[in-house]
Amino acid sequence: MPAIAFGQYLEEFFASFKPVRRDPSNAPRITNKIMIRYSSIIAITIFALTMHLPHAFADGNSTKGVSPLHISFGEEINLEDYLVAGKTTVFDFYSDYCPPCRALAPYLEMLHKTHGEVAVVIVEINRSGVRGIDWKSPVAREYELSFIPYFRIYDAEGKLVADGEEARKKIVDWLKQ
Repeated sequence: MPAIAFGQYLEEFFASFKPVRRDPSNAPRITNKIMIRYSSIIAITIFALTMHLPHAFADGNSTKGVSPLHISFGEEINLEDYLVAGKTTVFDFYSDYCPPCRALAPYLEMLHKTHGEVAVVIVEINRSGVRGIDWKSPVAREYELSFIPYFRIYDAEGKLVADGEEARKKIVDWLKQ
């Protein structure tokens, strides 16, 4: 939903509120109505932000955040859109259903935080609602994944410098430093 349309939707949503006169006998009912409306607004806002957050960084000029950025969620992507300008970018193809992926996650987060020249981006291969490793997801098919964790490393200029086993060895070397 474009930001303008979403903003217009929120304006219309707020305009739909009817004034309520204070009457102690219906206070619990009014409070519940208000809570439901505010909860709805919060839920809609969170949903809209969550759906568009990964795309906010897909401009080729991403900056390194405090924690690794999570992208894809099973959908096809162009990794080059998520390169962090001036940094070596490590893409980790990941699934919550992969025990080695989960075991490596804290080390990759540490790599992201302790090596200023390295940015880690987590490529979530599972689509929402899929249990188990989603080998049939569009992103898993796009990159022809046959195992995970699978890594791709791009240098600060955006050139692919390592993938697969070679990338894993490079990450292990960084973590030993």
